[in-house]
Amino acid sequence: MALEARIRSGQWGPGTRIPTEAGLCEEFGVSRITVQRALRDLADAGLIVRFRRRGSFVAQAIGRNNLLRFTGLLIQGPELPGDHRVVSARVLPASAARLRLPGVPGEEAVIQMERHKLNGDGEVAHTEVQVLPFRLAPDLLDQPLEPLTTHAYLRDRGVELVRARLYVEPHVLDEAQAELFGLAVGRPVFRWTRETWTRRGEIVELLEAIVPAGSERFYVETDLSGSAHHN
Repeated sequence: MALEARIRSGQWGPGTRIPTEAGLCEEFGVSRITVQRALRDLADAGLIVRFRRRGSFVAQAIGRNNLLRFTGLLIQGPELPGDHRVVSARVLPASAARLRLPGVPGEEAVIQMERHKLNGDGEVAHTEVQVLPFRLAPDLLDQPLEPLTTHAYLRDRGVELVRARLYVEPHVLDEAQAELFGLAVGRPVFRWTRETWTRRGEIVELLEAIVPAGSERFYVETDLSGSAHHN
């Protein structure tokens, strides 16, 4: 996204006022709806702050991430900024997967995908393991896995996602994890676990992420004014 690139490159520094929606429409030759969606995504990612009647401004502290993106079933694009590195992706019995899908028989085939999320310097920001039933994602391994977002992939294939729950728990790094992050063994970090369900109450994805506490800040914001804009 061009606007995000301007912010992350420093072309637009903290406090810079973003051009008006009309100005962005004219510059990029797109509709107002497209511009509004782009600005909303930037706000959700913590890159800009928006004020009614004052406009939008580059956030003072880059690296704030809205946890609602991680569970947002209607959000297109990556839950968190950055590229993935695929460590492994394979089909195996549910009983052999690192994460066990509730209600899925042990002999049923599942897809297990392990990826590392990279920061802007190419270092590992957090690790991810995802397990999905093979019958719901038969061509997943044929997709470009580095940019893939599983929620978007499932929706595109007609899977009706209605609920996602994120658990945040304390976790200590083992030797392999500590070496990967360049941190001490036993360092306290976070373990995120996301469960995604269909309307019929069927689990369609289980994801575990190991997230060290660093320069990134994660938040949840609720709008109490009834407005669509967030400050």
